[in-house]
Amino acid sequence: MFESLIGLVAIIALFVTISRQQSRIGLIERELGALRSLVLSGVHVAPPQAKPVEQAANDSMPADAAIAAVTDIAPPSAGEAAAEEKPPTQVEAGEAASGPWAAGEAAPAGPAPAQPVAATAKPAQKPDIETALGTRWAVWVGGIALALGGLFLIRYTIEAGIFGPGVRLSMAAMLGLVLVAVGEFIRRTGFKVPVQGVAGAYIPAILTAAGAFILFGTVYAAHGVYGFIGPALAFTLLGAIGVATIAAALVHGQALAGVGLLGAVVTPMLVASQAPNPWALFGYLAIVLAATGVIARLRDWKLLMAAAFVGTGLWTILYMTDAPGTNLPVVLFINAVTLAVLALVWLGRRGGEAGPASGFDWPSVAPGFFVGLSAMALFVDPAYAAGDALPGAALIAALVAVALYRPLALALLHAAGLATVLVYLGIIPPTSVVSDFSGGALGVDGLPAAVADTLMLRIGIFLGLVFIAAGFWAAGKFAASAHIRAASWAAWGVVAPLVILLALWFTFGNLDRDLVYAAVAALLMVVFATGGEWIARGEQPPLQGGAAVSFALGGAAVAALLMLYMAFGSGWTTMLLGAAAIVPALATRRRAYPVLGWISVAAVIAVLGRIAFDPTIVGAEFLSRTPVFNWLLLGYGVPALAFGFAAWQLARTTNGRPRLAMEAGAALFTVLTVAILVRHAMHGGVIDTGAATLAEQAIYTLIAIGAGAILVAIDMRSPSLVLRYGSLAAGVVSVAFIVIQHFVELNPLFTDESTGRIPVFNLLFLAYLLPALAAGGLALYSRDKRPKWYAAMLALMAALLAFVYATLSVRRLFKGEFIGLWSGLGQLETYTYSALWLIIGVALLTAGVWLKSQVLRVASAALISVAVLKVFLFDMSELEGVLRALSFIGLGAVLIGIGLFYQRLLTRAAKGSSV
Repeated sequence: MFESLIGLVAIIALFVTISRQQSRIGLIERELGALRSLVLSGVHVAPPQAKPVEQAANDSMPADAAIAAVTDIAPPSAGEAAAEEKPPTQVEAGEAASGPWAAGEAAPAGPAPAQPVAATAKPAQKPDIETALGTRWAVWVGGIALALGGLFLIRYTIEAGIFGPGVRLSMAAMLGLVLVAVGEFIRRTGFKVPVQGVAGAYIPAILTAAGAFILFGTVYAAHGVYGFIGPALAFTLLGAIGVATIAAALVHGQALAGVGLLGAVVTPMLVASQAPNPWALFGYLAIVLAATGVIARLRDWKLLMAAAFVGTGLWTILYMTDAPGTNLPVVLFINAVTLAVLALVWLGRRGGEAGPASGFDWPSVAPGFFVGLSAMALFVDPAYAAGDALPGAALIAALVAVALYRPLALALLHAAGLATVLVYLGIIPPTSVVSDFSGGALGVDGLPAAVADTLMLRIGIFLGLVFIAAGFWAAGKFAASAHIRAASWAAWGVVAPLVILLALWFTFGNLDRDLVYAAVAALLMVVFATGGEWIARGEQPPLQGGAAVSFALGGAAVAALLMLYMAFGSGWTTMLLGAAAIVPALATRRRAYPVLGWISVAAVIAVLGRIAFDPTIVGAEFLSRTPVFNWLLLGYGVPALAFGFAAWQLARTTNGRPRLAMEAGAALFTVLTVAILVRHAMHGGVIDTGAATLAEQAIYTLIAIGAGAILVAIDMRSPSLVLRYGSLAAGVVSVAFIVIQHFVELNPLFTDESTGRIPVFNLLFLAYLLPALAAGGLALYSRDKRPKWYAAMLALMAALLAFVYATLSVRRLFKGEFIGLWSGLGQLETYTYSALWLIIGVALLTAGVWLKSQVLRVASAALISVAVLKVFLFDMSELEGVLRALSFIGLGAVLIGIGLFYQRLLTRAAKGSSV
C-alpha cells in the first residue's frame, strides 16, 4: 500500500512537470527576446548583486551550482558579447518563481521601453502550489522513493527467494553507488537552479543522499542480518560512509551533511560487539566530530556543528551512565577533543571575520552543556570521584580557558560557573547534588556519594583563583567594547568564589565565629573592590560604572557581609552591617557609580532580614532586661542613624532612587527602634511573647502619629517623595490602629481591663486623650502641607477620640476602675451622657467655627443629632422625674442657643458681603 502511494505521487508529479514544459520554454524564449532588445537598444543595465557562493552553499546549493545560478541562461553568441554580463531576467528575479502558468506573467515579445531594469523589476513572489509540486515536492518524493525502493528491492528478493543473500546485497550496494554516481554526473554536467525557491530541491544532493541511505542499509544488513562481515569491518564501513557523505556535502549542501552525520552517529548503535572497546568508539566519534567541524567551518554551517556536538555529547553521557565499567581517560579524551574542535577548528580565525568583541556563537552552547555535565559527574559520581576530583576540576578549568581563548564561546564560561556552583553547593551537609535520602544516607545509584574532603578544599581554592583571575582580566579587556561579555566575566568572577567560600565555611569552618574564613572574605572584598575600579578605568568613557563594575562592587559588598557574619556575633553583626551602609554612600563623593547607592539599599534589606530572623538581635536568652540601654538600642538605633546619614550623603551626590530608599529605611528603623524599646520595657524584657495591651498599643499609636509629624517637618525642609508618602502612610496607619485597637479590640468597655486607680492620669488618658491631642495637632499642622483628606481624616479621628475619652471617663466616674459594659447603666449616668454629648457638640461647633474646619462642624452636627435621638428615644423611657425634665430642658436650651449662634454668623456674613 505504501509503495503504491509513493508511486502514485511520483507519477502525478512527473505528469504535471512534463505538461508544463512547453509553457516554460515559451516564457524563457520571450524573456530572452526582451533582454536582447534591451541590449541592442544600448540601455545600460546595472550588474546584479550576485549571491555569494558561500551563502548559496548555506542554502543547500553547491558551489558550482550557485555560480551557475547567477550566470546568464542564454548561450553566448558572436553578436551578443555584451549580453554576457547582463542581469538575471525577471524569471530569475522572482516573477517566474510563481510558475510559468501564472496569469499575466508573460513578457511582450517586442522591444521593451528604454528604462532601467531595476525600475521595472517586480518584487519576488511567493511560489504557488504548482511550482512547489513541480520543482520541489517531485524531487523530494523522488529521492525518498529511490531510497525506499532500494530497501524494498532487498526485501522483495528475500521474500521471493530469487537471489541469494550475497547477490541481493551486491545489487543494493550497486544501486547506492549508481545513485551517488548519477548525482555526481548531473552536478558535473552543469546542473543549474535558476528559479528562486528551488535551491532546497537540489537534485544531485538528493540523489547522493538516497545512495548513502541505501549503502548504510546494505552494510548494516550484511552485518546485522546475515553476518557476512564482522563488527570491526561493519563499523569501519559505516563510519567511512558517514564521513564520506559529510565530505560530499562540500559540493552538495548542508542537508547531505546532516544525513551523513546522522548515519555516522547512529553507526555505533547498529554494530554490536561482545567486547566493546571504548577507545575505538570515542576515537571514531572524535574523527567524525573533527571532520564535521572542518566542513562546517568551511561553509559556516552552524546547525551542522551544533548537531555534531550534541551527538558526541549524548554518546559521552550515555557511556558515563550506562557503561558497566568506567574508563576515566576515555571520558577526558572525548571532552578534550570536543573543546579542541570547538576552539581550534570551529572557532578558528579566518580573514575578514568579526572581531572577538562582538557576537555570540550559539553552537558552543552544546559542548558547554555536555562538558559541564561531565565535569559535575566526575565530582559527584562515586564511580569517578572515588579516587579524587581533580579530573572534574581540570574540565572546569579547561572550559574557562577555552572561553578566554575564544571569546565567542561565552557559553563555556556560563557552563563552567554553573557546574562549579552546583558542585560546591552540593558538598554542604546534608544536601548533595543528585542525592538519595532513602535509608538516611546520601548516595548516587545506591552508592555513597563523594562528600567534601580536604582535596575539595584545595580544589575550591584553585577554582576560585581561576575564576577571579580570568573573570577580572577578561572583564577589563572587554569593558570598553563588549559590555555584556564583560559583565558575564565579572559576574562569574565574583559569584563562583563567593559560593565556594560559603560552601567551604559551612562544611569545614566554625559557624559561630571563624576568623580564618573572615580574613579570606575580607581579602575577597578588597580584591573585588580593586578589580571593579580597574574595570571602570578600562571603560569608554572611563569610570562610568557599567554592569561589569556593578557586579564587581556588588561582590565586594557580599564578601563584606560574609566577613561580618564570620568574624562577629549576631549583635555586632547587625550593628556593623547597618553602619556599613555609610561606606558606599561616602564613596559616591569620589565615584558616581550607580551601584554604590544600591549597595547601601542592600544593607537596609540585609538588616531587615537579620531582625526578621531574630528580633532580639542577640537571642532572647542573652537580651538584657534593662529598659532602653540594651542590645535593642544598638541593633535598631545604630542602623537607623546610619541609614539617615547615608540618605543625607546620597542626597548631596547622586540624589536618585537609592536616596529615597535610604530615607524610607531611616524612617522605618527609627519607628522600629522606639516601638521595640517600648515593648521590651512594658513586657519585662521579653519582646516575643504576650499580646499587646491597650497602654502598649497607645504608645505605638503615639509613635506613628509622631513619626508622621516628624516626616512632614523634615519634608518641608528637604522635599522628598519618600518623606511625603511616608508621612501619609504614618497617618493612615495611626488611624487604623485607633479604629481597630482602641475602639474595638482593646476597648476597656469590652475587655473590662483595669483603667487604673489614679483619677485623671490613667489608661484612658494615655489611650484616648493623648492620641486625640496628637491627631488634632498633626491635623492642624498639616492643613496646608498635605492633601485636604489627610487633615480632615486626622481631625475627625481627634474628635472621635475626644468623644470616647469623655464618655469612658464619665463611666469610670460612676463605675470605678473596671468599666465593663455588662455592669449596666444608672439613670444619673444616662442623663450625664446626654449632657456631656451636648457640651462636646457645642465645643466642636465652636472649634470648627474658630478653626474654619468644616469637618469639626459636621462632627458637631452628627454628635448633637445623636444626643437628640438619645433624649427622645432612650431618656424618655429610661429616665423618671426631674432627670427626664432636665434632659429635655437642657436639650432645648442647647438647640436654641445653636440656632441663635448660626443666625448671628449668617447676619455677620451678610453685612460683610454688603460692604
